[in-house]
Amino acid sequence: MRRCDLTKKKPLTGHSISRRGLSKKSGGVGIKTTAINARKFYPNLQDRRLYVPELKRFVRLRISANGLRTAKKRGLYKSLVEAGVI
Repeated sequence: MRRCDLTKKKPLTGHSISRRGLSKKSGGVGIKTTAINARKFYPNLQDRRLYVPELKRFVRLRISANGLRTAKKRGLYKSLVEAGVI
């Protein structure tokens, strides 16, 4: 499943809206919606091999870009413990 090991982020659902026409402001009759299709917003996942000095070993993670920033800010070991990965 596409899920971040650290932040537990997963795909969100939403819509892709197709429109046509010229806006009233630009002299048209207005923009009309022609279709609303389901779509997914996926987290920006990266497969990373990160070194944890406290454990003196590397850990393989499927981590989102946001999770990577969080780990750098808080500390990787602390973040892994809070997430329940180790």
